Parts: sequence; C-alpha cells; structure tokens
Amino acid sequence: MVRVEIFGKADCPLCDEALEAARLARGKVPFELRYVDITSDAALFERYRYEIPVVHVDGFRAFKHRVDPDALAARVRRAQEQRR
Repeated sequence: MVRVEIFGKADCPLCDEALEAARLARGKVPFELRYVDITSDAALFERYRYEIPVVHVDGFRAFKHRVDPDALAARVRRAQEQRR
C-alpha cells in the first residue's frame, strides 16, 4: 500500500488543513497515512521548520504548505501504478 507521510507540528493551521486534505483523498483512493511531528526530532525540525506541512508519497516529497485532496489522490494513484 502507498504510504503518505505528513510532516508538521502542533499549532500549525496549514498542517491541520493538510491532514484534512489527506483524509479527503483517502476517501477516493486507499493509502497508509502517517503524521510525523517534527518537534520530536531535532534533525526533522531543522530540515522542515520553515516549510511545514511537507507531504511525502512513498518517500518522495510531493507537496509543501498547501495540499489539494484531488492532487494528492492523483499522486497516490501514480505511485500505485508505478508499483505494478
């Protein structure tokens, strides 16, 4: 199954929006969803602190800041096709 990871932190309205977009996208196409709090890891915090939310699809950076549910669903479908 395709894995979607959202890198964000608490008190981040854009992170909340990205998580909601992922939930909407998951209603269209199945995928594993993981939320990663960048404040739990100093290296992640340094890497993403000015870019959150950042969304990876199967380990590849796909979005930052704003996430459209339809675009995310399409990206997941492409990742599924590449696995075949």
